[in-house]
Amino acid sequence: MSPTVAIIGAGFGGLCMAIRLEQAGIRSYTVFEKGGDVGGTWRDNTYPGAGCDIPSHLYSFSFEKYSSWTRRYPGQPEILAYLESCADKYGLRPRIRLGAEVTSIAFDESLGRWRVRTADGERLFDVVVSAVGQLNRPRLPDIPGMSSFAGPSFHSARWDHSADLTGRRVAVIGSGSSAAQLIPPVAEAAGHLDVFQRTPNWVIPKPDAVFGPAVRAAFRYVPFLQRAYREWVYRYAEATLHSALAGGWSTGLLRRRALEHLHARIPDPELRSKLTPAYPIGCRRVVIDSAFYPALARPDVDVVTDPIVRVTPSGVETVAGHREADVIVYATGFRTTDFLAPLEVVGRRGRRLHEEWKDGAEAYLGIAVPHFPNLFLLYGPNTNLGHNSIVFMLECQVRYIMGCLPYLAGAGPMEVRPEAMDAWRRRLDRAMGDMVWQAGCTSWYKNAAGRVVNNWPGPTTLYRRLTRAPRPGAFRFGG
Repeated sequence: MSPTVAIIGAGFGGLCMAIRLEQAGIRSYTVFEKGGDVGGTWRDNTYPGAGCDIPSHLYSFSFEKYSSWTRRYPGQPEILAYLESCADKYGLRPRIRLGAEVTSIAFDESLGRWRVRTADGERLFDVVVSAVGQLNRPRLPDIPGMSSFAGPSFHSARWDHSADLTGRRVAVIGSGSSAAQLIPPVAEAAGHLDVFQRTPNWVIPKPDAVFGPAVRAAFRYVPFLQRAYREWVYRYAEATLHSALAGGWSTGLLRRRALEHLHARIPDPELRSKLTPAYPIGCRRVVIDSAFYPALARPDVDVVTDPIVRVTPSGVETVAGHREADVIVYATGFRTTDFLAPLEVVGRRGRRLHEEWKDGAEAYLGIAVPHFPNLFLLYGPNTNLGHNSIVFMLECQVRYIMGCLPYLAGAGPMEVRPEAMDAWRRRLDRAMGDMVWQAGCTSWYKNAAGRVVNNWPGPTTLYRRLTRAPRPGAFRFGG
């Protein structure tokens, strides 16, 4: 008899899990999605210029290659359309409950099953797979007076499309990856744009290109070309970008490319100084964008580095004075280290997951947590990448979870042993010591205590080997 599986989230991870269950003939699953459709972060982030900085042929499932990508780097509408097509092609929609936010899950030890609660009731499942992601909860800054602003104000992930920016004075607070994408189109529309930057980012150009009809036809009718191109993109990122993050041979190469791009696109030495980071490249997420610097160099755009004091009804006040604004956009990222929040998760003997994680989220292989049997995480702690496609990691995790399911039929609930978790933590800590993220910079990779809880410190080839199949000795089974 197939286990009943609750999947929380219908983004890349949740859809991948559902597809693999379908392919295995396991249809006793339900996908709970709090939004109105599938797509996850690619449904939510509709700001102008939204897109991906991973090449399209790699930012897609290996088992569902898509030959009709129109660009080397896909935009949000195209990625969302791809995910919607996957849900349709694999017949997932009858098992997806939209508008169904899971508020709590609790392990019932007497039944050996999970109680999954939504607003309209509770259901029992043998297995819970969390696919809520790391970039799904917008983080608004704590600036006095934000609620007093008289005009439209919103987070980039909750874009207000009714706000007309044409000819208006716009303030963008933040200068990370989302800001780098939205600032060029906003600068085109606005009468004046102020970009409030706290810390500059390293920026390298995006080698984007349009795939014309001939190229798309070649990818479609000569499958080997698409496989070879995907493999080349993967190997290049693995060999070059991971080496830079680990302080290897390509660190200087990446830094030179960033500085050359900065000097080529920002002729004003004063502005160039504002945009030059004082920390090692890769310590924070590297921005990959070719239009960002030219937008900042426009005469109707100011980069403001003076600390913000407060938001007023008519604009933003800094230590250097007041700047008028008609619209404020908060491009301030996400609450990345609050894994699974605000979901309440209760395991054996009343253990609450967020209390277990009070010193930092952690999971064995980023997938399993001691004392929480039959709970599996996709895109969990220490599985984010700074150099390659997260879809690769998700597929590794889904394959691992699928390998766990056969053990449940005869052995009962499975949970990772604390000793295995301890050994995994030590291994992560050793590997993390070699990574540039440990340098003295703040980033969304770290929690409040400065521990890197988001990123995977090794090559993805290693992660694939480690997750090829479950190791039964790492788990305890039964009640």
